Amino acid sequence: MYEIKRFPYDGTVDADGHVLEPAWLWERYLERPYRDRALRIRTDADGLEYLELDGRPSERTVKGVLGLMGAMGDENARPSPERRYMDHIPYGAGNAAERVTLLDREHLDCALLYPTIHLLWECEVTDPEISLAYCRAYNRWIADFCRDSAGRLVPIAHLTLLDPEGSAAELRRAVADGCKGGWVAPFTHTRKGHGHPDHDPLWRAAIELDVPIAIHPTYEPLSATPIRFDRLGRASEFHYNVTLRQGVQQAFLTFLDYGTLERFPTLRLGLLESGMGWLGAFLDRCDAVFATISGRAVPIRSKPSEIFARQCFISGDPDETAAPHVFNHVGAHLFMWATDYPHPDHPSTWVDALSRQVTGLSASTRAAYLGENVRRIYKL
Repeated sequence: MYEIKRFPYDGTVDADGHVLEPAWLWERYLERPYRDRALRIRTDADGLEYLELDGRPSERTVKGVLGLMGAMGDENARPSPERRYMDHIPYGAGNAAERVTLLDREHLDCALLYPTIHLLWECEVTDPEISLAYCRAYNRWIADFCRDSAGRLVPIAHLTLLDPEGSAAELRRAVADGCKGGWVAPFTHTRKGHGHPDHDPLWRAAIELDVPIAIHPTYEPLSATPIRFDRLGRASEFHYNVTLRQGVQQAFLTFLDYGTLERFPTLRLGLLESGMGWLGAFLDRCDAVFATISGRAVPIRSKPSEIFARQCFISGDPDETAAPHVFNHVGAHLFMWATDYPHPDHPSTWVDALSRQVTGLSASTRAAYLGENVRRIYKL
C-alpha cells in the first residue's frame, strides 16, 4: 500500500498531482440543459463499473478499471465488482483537507492538481458543445475543491481544442475563478496539430491572462494510440504506457511545424507526465533537421532548442535516473517533477526516488527543479 514519507528538502512543489473526481460531479456542476448528458459511472451485467459518456457506454473505460484509478502502491489491486470507484478513493485524492494534511506530512508546499476521470472521456466524445460543458463543470468543481486551501492546492483548467474560441472564453472564466493555467489532451479529433492557426484563440487568451498551457497525456482515440503491433495480449497495457509520451512529443512538434511559438513569443507551453530524460536528444534531433534542407519549410527563425529554452517547460518522474544529466545541458530552468499521486501507473516510492535523483545536483539546480521553476512559470 501507499506509504506516507517525509521528503527532506524545503520549498518543494508537486507539479502534477491528481484528484479522483466524485461520481456526482457532472450531475451537480453541469449547466441544467446538459444534465441528462452527464458523465456517469454505471455497472455492467457482471457487476463491473464502466463510464457512461453522453448517454452511451464508454468503449475504453470498462471492466472495472475505474476502481483501480487510485491504486498507487497497491500491487494486489484487481478489477472486481467489490472494487468500486467511490469506495477506493485514497487519502487526499477526494478530500481537500486531507490533501493539505498529506502535503504537510510529506513536506510539500503545494500541489498543482489534474483530474482522473477527465483524462478518460475526451478520446470518445466528438461533440464540441458537450465537451466544453464537461470541461466547464470540472473546472468549476476543481476551483471549489481548492478554494479554501490558502494556495496549497492549485487548480488547472481542462480545455478542449474542439472549440478554441469557447475554450478561450472558458480559460478566462476559470482563471477569474482561481485556476492558474490550463491543459489540453495530446490528440485532436480534427487531426489538426495543436499549433495549427485554428487553435490560436486559446493561445492568445493564455497570453492575455499570463498563464501557461500544458499538454497532459490522456486516453487517446484508437487512431492516435502509438501501438503499431497486434497480438500483444495483456502486455499491450505495458507497451502503451511506455510509448505514451509519443503523443505529447508530436503535439509539441506541431508548435514548431506551424511556427506557433514564434508567432506567440510570450506563450508558456508545458509537456507533462511524458518523461524528461528524452528531451536533450529530441531537441538535438530537432536542431539537426532544422539545419538541413528538411528544415527549410518550417516557419521558425530560431533553433528549436532555443525556442524551447525560451518558452517551454517539462515535468517528469522521480525515478528517471538519466534525466538529471540533461538538466544543465538543456536548461535547468525548464524542469519540474511530479508525484502523479494516486495513479497506479507510477510507483509509490517517489520520496526515496526523488531524494536519490536530486542528490548530485548543485544547490541552485536542485532548488529550481524541486519548486522554483513551477512557482515562476505558474506565478504561484
